Amino acid sequence: MMTANTAPEHRSAPRIGRGFGWTLRDSWTEAQRHLRAVPRDPELLIYSTLQPVMFILLFNYVFGGSIAVPGYDNYTQFLIPGILAQTVVFGSAFTSVGIAEDMQKGFMDRLRSLPMSQPAVLIGRTISDLLRNLLSFISMVLVSLAIGFRFEGGLFNAVIATLLLLMFSYSLSWINALIGLSVKSIEAANSAGFTWMFPLTFVSSAFVPIENMTPWLRRVAEANPFTVLTDAVRALTNGHPVGDAVWQSIAWIVGITLVFAFLSIRKFTHMTG
Repeated sequence: MMTANTAPEHRSAPRIGRGFGWTLRDSWTEAQRHLRAVPRDPELLIYSTLQPVMFILLFNYVFGGSIAVPGYDNYTQFLIPGILAQTVVFGSAFTSVGIAEDMQKGFMDRLRSLPMSQPAVLIGRTISDLLRNLLSFISMVLVSLAIGFRFEGGLFNAVIATLLLLMFSYSLSWINALIGLSVKSIEAANSAGFTWMFPLTFVSSAFVPIENMTPWLRRVAEANPFTVLTDAVRALTNGHPVGDAVWQSIAWIVGITLVFAFLSIRKFTHMTG
């Protein structure tokens, strides 16, 4: 008499993909998760846009009549590129707060248990914050045009300036990713993020010419990557000679992204282990 083989069938565990394409797919999936939350919390997008609008109105109308910048017919043409650069920098703070929130709620533990690319968790977060930052940037451009700002350098230069601003914002998102992984609470992530952003943006050429600063502060402002970015964007939008500012900005963007993406992913991987 023959007996059937009733030994239990062993099923192999789900295979985890490998390769760059797999990481991109999981990154976009993770980015979509964050983007779907934007319509559910419109207040966050509204209030994050109100702050830079206030900066535009305050600086333009309170200080505009008292600040004369050589080479510019009005302060608005000098100011707006700096405000736009500050807007995308402040917008990158969403990354640290969002990661800290996921950590505090335990959602990161769930993501670690899934058969997905571990770097995709951070890449998806930074991509979604970049796209959300783009929405705030568009609204800021509309407000700037309403108060008299014009892209005197032409459409092509305006596109290049926009790409520089968004890519610089993306590079700073990786700094904020590292902050979000390092702190213990959402409040700490919010405070730690803006603590370094304020000196970065104000000790620069964003609002006043650095030639008027004291010698030691001027040297700090000249070495500030935010000054390099602002000078490049200002020259592009106003049709002035750009010089090496664009290439220096690209070098800063690439360098910051590579260094802090490596540090952030390594920290996240070690936390996973």
